[in-house]
Parts: sequence; structure tokens; C-alpha cells
Amino acid sequence: MIDPHELGKLGEDLAVSYLLNKGYQILDRNWRSGHKEIDIVALDGDTLVAVEVKTRKSDTFGEPDIAVGVMKQRMLIWAADAYVRYHNLNVDVRFDIISIVFSDTGHHIEHIEDAFIITLM
Repeated sequence: MIDPHELGKLGEDLAVSYLLNKGYQILDRNWRSGHKEIDIVALDGDTLVAVEVKTRKSDTFGEPDIAVGVMKQRMLIWAADAYVRYHNLNVDVRFDIISIVFSDTGHHIEHIEDAFIITLM
């Protein structure tokens, strides 16, 4: 039985491979600013993409991406803002979710581009 930390790492490794195959450039993994974290920071052309990866052993309790609620979205927005400031970047930022669900026959990856938009909070 795989523990949740190993499952998360496996999911992030699969997500990185998936993004590389789509032509993304990976800039950082597990980038932190205080308690805020971005699983994967990538470039899609000229757009900086903050990617949240959600991995599950099954879809019994729904697709993993539903776990990215309003509070998690805010944390990602704050972390992306910190990343842009830290690296002194002037780029558009997009927020994607990669959902990975394992089954007896392998795994399924769903990539949701522009999963949510920045709103004034």
C-alpha cells in the first residue's frame, strides 16, 4: 500500500512528464513562500503557469480537482504573486489543475487549464 506522500510525489512526477510532453518548460517544483506552495511552476509559451496537482488512488469520492476550493485557490494566487515578485517577472499568470486518478489498469490524467481566475479578495 502506497502512503499519501509517495502517492503525491508519484502524481507530481507524472504531471511533470505530462507537461514536458506538451512542450511546457518546468521552472520549479514544490516552490514555497512561507506556508504557501506551488506544486509545479512552468512556462507555457510566455505565460507562467502555477499548477496544482491532485492525485488519488481512486475516484470513489469524486475527481481530485474538486479538492481545490476557494481557500486553496487563494493560497495559490498568493504563492504565485510571491513567485513573480521574488523573480521580478513581468508575465501573465495562469492557474491549472492536473488531476491524476489511479486504477487497476493504470492512471488517468486530466489537465484543467485556466481552472480558476483571479478575483479581488
